[in-house]
Parts: sequence; structure tokens; C-alpha cells
Amino acid sequence: MTSVHHTAEGALLWTPSPERIEQAGLTAFLRWLKAKRGLDFADYTALWTWSVTDLDGFWQAVWDYFEVQSSAPHTAVLETRVMPGARWFPGARLNFAEHVLRRERPGEAALLYMSETSPLAALDWADFAGDVRKAATSMREMGVRPGDRVVGYLTNRPEAMIAMLATVSLGAIWSCCSPDFGAAGVLDRLKQLEPVWLICVDGYSYGGKTFDRRAEVAAIAKAIPSLKRIVHIPFGLGALEDMGAPVTSWAELLDRPAVAAADFACEQVPFDHPLWILFSSGTTGLPKAIVHGHGGITLEMLKALTFHMDFRAGDRGFFYTTTGWMMWNFLCCMLLAGVTPVLYDGNPAWPEPDTLWKIADESCAALVGASPAFVDMMIKAGIVPRETFAFEALRTIMPAGAPVSADHSAWFYNNIKHDLLLATGSGGTDICSGFTGGVAIQPVYAGEMQARCLGVAARAFDDEGRELVDEVGELVITEPMPSMPVKFWNDPDDAVYRASYFETWPGVWRHGDFFKVNARGGNFVLGRSDATLNRGGIRIGTAEIYRAVEALAFVERSLVVHVDLPDGRAFVPLFVKTVDDAPLTEDMRGQIVQRLRTQYTPRHVPDAIVQAPDIPMTLTGKKLEVPVRRLLAGGALDKIANVNAMANPGCLAFYAEYAKTLG
Repeated sequence: MTSVHHTAEGALLWTPSPERIEQAGLTAFLRWLKAKRGLDFADYTALWTWSVTDLDGFWQAVWDYFEVQSSAPHTAVLETRVMPGARWFPGARLNFAEHVLRRERPGEAALLYMSETSPLAALDWADFAGDVRKAATSMREMGVRPGDRVVGYLTNRPEAMIAMLATVSLGAIWSCCSPDFGAAGVLDRLKQLEPVWLICVDGYSYGGKTFDRRAEVAAIAKAIPSLKRIVHIPFGLGALEDMGAPVTSWAELLDRPAVAAADFACEQVPFDHPLWILFSSGTTGLPKAIVHGHGGITLEMLKALTFHMDFRAGDRGFFYTTTGWMMWNFLCCMLLAGVTPVLYDGNPAWPEPDTLWKIADESCAALVGASPAFVDMMIKAGIVPRETFAFEALRTIMPAGAPVSADHSAWFYNNIKHDLLLATGSGGTDICSGFTGGVAIQPVYAGEMQARCLGVAARAFDDEGRELVDEVGELVITEPMPSMPVKFWNDPDDAVYRASYFETWPGVWRHGDFFKVNARGGNFVLGRSDATLNRGGIRIGTAEIYRAVEALAFVERSLVVHVDLPDGRAFVPLFVKTVDDAPLTEDMRGQIVQRLRTQYTPRHVPDAIVQAPDIPMTLTGKKLEVPVRRLLAGGALDKIANVNAMANPGCLAFYAEYAKTLG
């Protein structure tokens, strides 16, 4: 039976052994700083303070430590510290793909991959890098140029990574959606980019079922007039016909003699040249197209992978993701650090609920990513992975995707492995990395993220812009980072970019999350600040409600919102989807109330507890608190959310009907 018990926030869960500290990537960097720069830091806090104070010194050190390759020298590290507009490493010319391909080690696995229909297999570096060079050479010969957009409609398979690297090696710009997106959701995103190529599958398998996407591909292709070519990676459902653009098979793209590494050159581009475009959730309008640069992502991910996730060259890393989430880009970035990514294409709980742990063990992953929702599923299914799997290589767990409670933190130690770095982090698509993360040389405390990441001046501000300690405030970033967006696509004056982050405090990035830093430097992200609950003048983060409520065995998911009603009343309903849609009884409501009262305060108890058929979610698994709040406040159903960005748009009808009862 899975081990479940209440753990006090701040309880000590893990202390790194002397051996772990000695072998940590951070320790090696500290030694290098002392030997090469004459800098000696007593602890992580001192190192972090230097990293956000001497930006030039820190980021130049990261550049030198990882031996970043540039065909032209930079004239400065940071031309100006003003945000937005900070310009990093002007003059440098480099390429993200070049930094991946320099890791080529023929005879070793570049990546491991598995799907519902095929067992775990390895793709050798010689084949992987060879296919990147062949694909890129064919693409160049067929007219793809620097700055062109190449987009994918792909599952998490080796061809997706090969296609991305081939694209960016040419200086073209990559973007991708997962084929579980419908055509309308894809077009909301990719049509904005006016892509010249679409690389796609015709179908996929999920939960043992086959999904034919040929009609969706046709609808997408015909609606994008800029497309000059479609590349088809077959799943086996048949040809792509009547696409409105020429179709080339993946096999045809690679049907050419091998291209030697010595005969292949990656396009040298400026530091801030667009690498790929990720998208915001787009819940209240068209998704924002967030542009990241070659240099910023290369530097940021080398830092994050080595110093915060504690990867070592030769390790294997596994995070369950689709190609439509930034964690897929994170998987790709593992290659920068000589780490072998493990790809899985399928349902994470099929054919058994512990499928992901089986993959993690079989692949000998050193790091495994897991979400709090996945942990809840493990608890409710009674699964104790350590009773089945050895996890001999596993050193780090990285929870991501939602706030992690003290109970969730403890679950990993009680049910996976006692000796683990729990590298809980928070960041997002905006920077394609983390603001907070793991530190292998420090202890782990329940419910806390260990520290703010190096080079990330994350702070909690009150409404007046004053820094808070041990109090909840707004998460802000007060100094620029190289991986902040280069721009938003089709935002020539940066008006949308400025409005998204810099309207509240000029020159300071406001992220939109509640944040707390305690006296020892531990961090807490407490939910979206734009979905705040105001109870008697006290602001409460929704994450606190979810931590308590979703730990109950009968709760599958929940959603809580604060609504200001027309008569001036404030109303806070909690919507609950029960497991298997069992009736929500008065006893269950009583358990919810009691848990909120005892774990938090009476202010955390909602005004109503309402059974809902489903909780509205984005395609990437985020709860739609703000649209529900607007709907309950009288907003029109067709105006409050972009249904193409939703995983379950039909459930909004329930909330529209409930809104009518509020009068």
C-alpha cells in the first residue's frame, strides 16, 4: 500500500551525503571559480547573490565554463540592464544545434525511445547526428533559409528531435504542436508564424487506441497559404492526399548519401537569433507566440541542467511530455550537456498505472520528472514504485507543472527512494526554464523549493514594490536573464510583450504568481495571483486549497475562484470532480471543510462546495481559474475563453448554468 501521511511543511526530508556534495556539478563550478576567477563562496546563498549582482561576471563565467563556441567574439556580456531590451553577448555568432552535435559519440546512445506499440530502444549517435545532417542538407537544397519557420505536428518520437535540430542548424525557426490538438487549436498557434514547411504524422496511439489525424493535417495545411512543403512521417494509416502543398515522405528527405560532420556547417547566427517559438496557453485569446534565442537557451539550459538538476555527461533523463509543452524542449536541451533523453510516446498510465516508473527503471534514468497530479494518481491507485523497481541509477526527481505540497514531497522519499535530490522548480514557457530549482549541495525541506536559480533575481514584492521575506507577495524578476523572450511574434513595437510582464512595475518582470521566500532561502509558488482569493482582506493562493482538497481519496480534481457579484457580495465556490463521478455527499463536504480548517484557517473554507462534471483545463493541463471566474461574474460563454486552447471545452456549459443561479 502506498505510504500516505501528513507531513509538516518545512520538515527535513533529505541531507546530501559528503559524496553527493563532492560529485555535484555545483561543487565542480565552485572549484573552477576559485581556480580561474579567484572567487571563493562560503555557500549557495553567497554564490546566488553574486550571480544576480555581477551579471557580467556570472554569465561570462558560465560561457567560459561550458566552453560555448562562437565564430565571432562578443563585444560585451550585457549591453544594458534595462528590461525589456537587455541585449546579451552582442557580436557573438553561434548555433544551438552546433552545441548539440559537438557531443556526438558514435557507438553510444544519443537518445532512448519507446511508444505504446514499440519497446524501449536506443538510437546511436552516428545515426542520430547523421540523420540531422542529412535532413538539414535536404532542407537547404529544397529552399529552407535562415529565418524561415518550420513547424511540426508530431508525437514525442526521435524524428521530432531530428527535425527540430535540422531546422535550427539552418538558422530557420522551429515550432511544434502535439497531434492531440485539433486543427483549430493548431491554427491558432502555427498560422500566426506563416511557416514554409509542415512536418507531421498521420496518426498516433494513445491508451491502446489509434487516432487518425489525416483530416486534421489536411485542414491545417489548407488553411496556411504560406506552406511550400509537407513532410510526412508515417504512423501507418495511409498517404496524405489533397494537402494543397507538395508532400515529401520522411524517408525521401533522408534518402541521400551520408553527410560527414567535417562537411557540414551550422548556420552562424547572432546570440538573439530566434531558435524556436513556444506558445502561451491562450485561454482568453490567441496564444502568444514567445520567441526564444539560440544563445539564451544554450547558456540557460547548460546552467540549469548541470547546476540545478545535477546532470553529468552520460546520464539519462526522463520526463513525460508531449511536443506541445516546454518540457519537450527541455528534453531536447539535455543533449547540450551530454545527457541522453528518454522519449515516451503514449498514455502515461497505460497499460498499467506505473508505466512511467517502469520506463524510468528500464532506461536507467538518473533524473525523472513527475507532476503532483501524477503523484495523486499513484496514491489513489495504491502504487509504491520502490516495491517493484530498483531505480539504481536514479539520483534526482524533478516535480513540475503545479505547486508541490509537503505531502507530495515526502511521498517521493517514502515510495521511490530515500536518497534523492528533490529538485522542485517553477518557471515556465516564458523563459523555457526555471526561476527556482534544485541545489544538490543543500538539504531538502518538505513543501519547499530549495532555492532561486543562479542568475535569477527572483523576489517577492508587495503592492508597493517592496521586497518581502517570509510573506506572500508577487513573483518578480528584477534583473534580466539571457533566456527571457527575444520578442513575441507579430509584436513589432513590443507592446504585447511589455503589457504581459512590465506594466505593474516598469523595468521589473511581474510573472503573475504568488511567491514567498523564507529566511533560509526556501521558495514557495502559491498559485496564480490573477486568480487570487480575497477572504476578509486576506489574499489566499489557490494552490493551498488544492493541496488540501486533492489529497482526499474521493477528489479527482478541484477548482476554486473568487467572484465579485453585482450586488457587491464576494463569493468563493469550490468545484469538485469526484473519482468516477461518485455523488458528492454531505459527509464528503464535511471532510473538505474540516481539512481546510485544520490544515490552514477558517478563511480557506469556501462559501459553497459544488460537484462538477469536470474541471476546465488547458491542453497543457493548467486549470482555467480566470475564465471560470469571469463566467460566474456574468461574462458571456463565447467571450471568456478560447475553446481551441482547452482540453475539455464542453464542460464550460455547466459553469454557465451555475452562473445563472448566482443571480
